[in-house]
Amino acid sequence: MKKKTKMKKIIRILLFILLGSIFLGTFLFLWSNSKEKQLSYELIEPQERTIQKKIIITGKMSPRNEISLKPQISGIITAIYKEAGQNVKEGEAIAKIKVIPDIAQLNNAEMQLNMAQINFEQQQTEFERNTRLYKSGVLSKEEFEQAQVANKKANEELKNAKENLEIIKSGISSSTAQYSNTIIKSTVTGMILSIPVKVGNSVIQTNNYNDGTTIATIADMQDMIFIGKVDETEIGKIKEGNEVNLIIGAMQGVTSKAVLEYISPQGVLDNGATTFEIKAAVKNEANTFIRSGYSANGEIIVEQKDSVLSIPESALELTRDSTFVYILKTEKPQQVFEKKSVEIGLSDGVYIEVKKGLSPKDKIRGNTLEAIEN
Repeated sequence: MKKKTKMKKIIRILLFILLGSIFLGTFLFLWSNSKEKQLSYELIEPQERTIQKKIIITGKMSPRNEISLKPQISGIITAIYKEAGQNVKEGEAIAKIKVIPDIAQLNNAEMQLNMAQINFEQQQTEFERNTRLYKSGVLSKEEFEQAQVANKKANEELKNAKENLEIIKSGISSSTAQYSNTIIKSTVTGMILSIPVKVGNSVIQTNNYNDGTTIATIADMQDMIFIGKVDETEIGKIKEGNEVNLIIGAMQGVTSKAVLEYISPQGVLDNGATTFEIKAAVKNEANTFIRSGYSANGEIIVEQKDSVLSIPESALELTRDSTFVYILKTEKPQQVFEKKSVEIGLSDGVYIEVKKGLSPKDKIRGNTLEAIEN
């Protein structure tokens, strides 16, 4: 019994100690939180800076003139003489096409050749007979000349029928070999950007009903332009002739200049916003190779002020139509600030011009640094 009574007393004492500890801890926690904490702030000094207001335009690099070579006949690619990335001159051969004749056209051409052959043989026989009659004085000169013309016409028709059959079979004839369209030649001087066909591919000629198969795309890579889109809210701030600073993502550390030369007169709805296309001629002064399709950002400075007093925009406090800053009055034992109205000007999104209300000697309140207990 005595042991049980002693154990109960020990348990009660431990419970009292535990409850007392919880009470004391809660009291200390509440007391600590109830104490005032003095915030410490970063101090900012106004500085003279150049403030620029820019428009950022996203776009890509592209050759000014890019052409697609298309065949004038249908057939199969039998040879490719060039590859993408090579420079070519106007008139250089790029590929060769073997003509696959259409059966209906082939039959028709053969039939016309046979008819022309029969007609020529008949006219040749008549011409020989008329020649003998003319020499013997039986046939007049006028009738002989008519027979001579008919013979020449029959001869030309036979010749044309033969050439037509040759063209259908092979794409060329003996008299037009120099104008052969089975050899695909470059029509401009430039660089081959792509050759989307391979040997063995079938190609279709360009005509009124079909664009035809592209054999190669060629462009002058020394004449590049920047193509971008500008939002309708900013299109009125730029004009043709503005200088554009280009930042090409794939060419780290390399910047280029361009001159704005085209602003589309018509906007296009893009993801709910109306945008206008712009084009700027690239001035590649560094003579670096700029690839077609590079993504780039263009910067156009629409307003600039040099050597103006400025502060970070984060240091401003806006209240309705007024702008305020907090100027340091005393720093020790604790920071004390005075609220003061200022007049602001141009902003670049990070720093803003202060026209009135501050001097270079003032120190203003910035971001919170730490809390100090009193």
